[in-house]
Amino acid sequence: MMSENVMNKIREQVQSFVTIQLSRITADTLGWLAAILIHFSTIPTLLALLKGVTDRTPGLDIVLFLWAGLLLLFIRAVVLKDILNILTIGIGFILQAVIMAGILFK
Repeated sequence: MMSENVMNKIREQVQSFVTIQLSRITADTLGWLAAILIHFSTIPTLLALLKGVTDRTPGLDIVLFLWAGLLLLFIRAVVLKDILNILTIGIGFILQAVIMAGILFK
């Protein structure tokens, strides 16, 4: 009787973790990875420009939409006090700005 009660309690705790915590962890991780992939979308073209491999710049509209989306994600992270996303998006902005400055002042 006692072991059955303990097993039910353990089963409820595992079920609660899987349904609540695991889905939250997965959603947070996917959001973080999305911010990184958005940053990386223009990096290959910017690095090719910096190295002189190409002279074609990415479309201004694409870059503006990407940066606007990242800005909104950054504001969301600030509102939620999500330090990981604040740092990730902030560092991404800084790195892209440095690469763009390198292209501009080359």
